[in-house]
Amino acid sequence: MPETREKVYAYRWVVLAVFALANLAIQVLWICYAPISSIAVEYYGVSQLQVGMLAMVFMIVYVPISIPVSWLIDTLGYRKAVSIGVVMLGVFGLLRAFFASNFGLVMAATVGLGLAQPFLLNAVSTVAGRWFPIQERATASGLALVASFIGIAIGQVTSPILALRYGIPTMAMIFGILAAVSAALFLVFTRDAPLTPPCPADQTERALVLDGLKSMLKMEDIWLLLYAFLVGMGIFNGVSTWIAAITEPKGFSPTQAGDLGALLLIGGIVGAVIIPALSDHLRQRKPFLLLGVGLSIPCLIGIIYAQPYWSVAVFMFLMGFFLNSLAPIGYQYAAEITFPAPEGTSNGLLNLAGQCSVVFIYAMEFMKGRDGSFTISLWMLSGLMLVGCLLLLRMHESKLIRQAAQE
Repeated sequence: MPETREKVYAYRWVVLAVFALANLAIQVLWICYAPISSIAVEYYGVSQLQVGMLAMVFMIVYVPISIPVSWLIDTLGYRKAVSIGVVMLGVFGLLRAFFASNFGLVMAATVGLGLAQPFLLNAVSTVAGRWFPIQERATASGLALVASFIGIAIGQVTSPILALRYGIPTMAMIFGILAAVSAALFLVFTRDAPLTPPCPADQTERALVLDGLKSMLKMEDIWLLLYAFLVGMGIFNGVSTWIAAITEPKGFSPTQAGDLGALLLIGGIVGAVIIPALSDHLRQRKPFLLLGVGLSIPCLIGIIYAQPYWSVAVFMFLMGFFLNSLAPIGYQYAAEITFPAPEGTSNGLLNLAGQCSVVFIYAMEFMKGRDGSFTISLWMLSGLMLVGCLLLLRMHESKLIRQAAQE
């Protein structure tokens, strides 16, 4: 019988590009009402909390359906399962635009978008595993996540401009068209898998979903990584949410606070490109996970005590750089150490931990000092991150990446 050889196709970048564009679009639709909450309150005649729910519903919906969606991705295959999500993205994105003047219908369409999100978030490791050799997979995951960060930045920057200049319905229509176009491009250009796998056969065969989930939940390294994701996403989401309140005691204006939030995102984008690429190049995962967790701690402490605007800006950028590099490397590390469990299952489990970090947002508000400062909660998060750093020292390096390094 002829020997089946692995082959890496240039088309993998097209598959990754249309997947990344869909991720960008869903993040724009997630965040776009947050920067215009005061405008939306006045336009719809609802409370600030109700407008806030347009963003929070994504996290609320995600928790119960994450594992079932991962099962669908691993059972139906990458193309069929993610196509369900992108169709929902396009349809509900346009429906939210068509009925943008009715808050109840906007909320209903947003729930539909929240149902679409896990099909995209939970497939990051799957597209990397199907199309990329092991020495490129953290980089591929990083680029998909970079698209998500860019989507958040686009939503934060453009939604106030569009809403103030043209009104909320026009803003919603522009973003709805973006969702529909990204969905159409995905459906036209994506493929389930290459004709020839990009790596040896013993790195592609996967176990059944439930068997894989049972085996990974028995692994200490997965629980350590889940803790790191929970705390890391808690810090990122908490600081992003309360950045204006955190910096107000320093005398910074809302505009400066917004700029600091943008620097946090920009740092994350740069870190999600550079650090996973280094991890792939050096064929190591654990040192870079420790680097991301360990160096985030002094950055967070710097944000607490730094006073000049430029110094807070530097710490904010660096925290985004190191903190957000955890996600793509973590996704790939989990896919490697849980092999032959399906990639979508490990990806979904990590995202589930990340979404549960919404509890940190409420905890930070609850622990706020009488003077309105977040010093106590930020120190608590620093302590939890230090515990995470110590726990990750117990973690074992991926056998698959060690094997690739030896080859």
